[in-house]
Amino acid sequence: MGKRVALVLAGCGVFDGSEIHEASAALVHLSRGGAEVKIFAPNIEQRDVVNHLKGSPSEEKRNVLVESARLARGNIQDLAELKADEFDAVIFPGGFGVAKNLCSWAVDGKNCTVNEHVNSTLQAFHSAKKPIGLCCISPVLAAKVFPGCEVTVGQDKNVDGRFPDAETASAIAELGCKHICKNVNESHVDKANKIVTTCAFMCKAPLHEIFDGIGTMVQEVLKLA
Repeated sequence: MGKRVALVLAGCGVFDGSEIHEASAALVHLSRGGAEVKIFAPNIEQRDVVNHLKGSPSEEKRNVLVESARLARGNIQDLAELKADEFDAVIFPGGFGVAKNLCSWAVDGKNCTVNEHVNSTLQAFHSAKKPIGLCCISPVLAAKVFPGCEVTVGQDKNVDGRFPDAETASAIAELGCKHICKNVNESHVDKANKIVTTCAFMCKAPLHEIFDGIGTMVQEVLKLA
C-alpha cells in the first residue's frame, strides 16, 4: 500500500503563490513513488497579487485556497481540515507564496510569524515523528518552528552567481538552526527531526536539475514515512 502524503500549497504562481514547477515535480515524484496524495491550502487572502507578465503588483484580491485549486485541478481541501493521523508525511513546495501567505518571511525575515494552520500542521507531523519535506524557501518554515533543526536552501555563498538568495542561510543560522550546504540536485535529511529539504529554485539551475533535486527529497520522505 502506498504512503499517504499531504501536499500543502500557497497559491498559484512563483511571485505570489506556490512555484508551479516545484509543485508539479513533487506530484510527479510522489506518483512515481506510489504515494496517495491529498492537497491542502489555507483558506486566507493572499498577501498580494503579482502580475506575472509584468512582474509588478496588481490591485486584485485573491484567495490562497481558490488559487491553489488551479494546481490541484480542483481536488483540494482547506488546510484547517488536515489531520496528521490520516497521513504518513507532509510536503511543502516553495514559491514566494510560502514567504508571503504561509508565513511573513518576505516582510519580516527571521522575525516572521507562521500561519496558525501551517504551524499546527508542522507541529502535528513533528510530534507524531512523521517526515516533513520542504523545498526552495519552504525550509524557513521548519527553521522558524523547530529551533535547532537542520535544513538546506542550497549554499551559504552566492557561488558563481547561482545562489542569489544565499543570505537566507545566515538568517536560518540566526534562528539557531544548522544550514547544510547542498547542490541543487541533492537534499539534506535531518534524521533527528525527520525533516528533508532541497533548494530547488533557490539555485539558478536548469529545470531538470531542480526536478531531480526535488526527486531526492520526495524519495527520502517516502523512505522515512
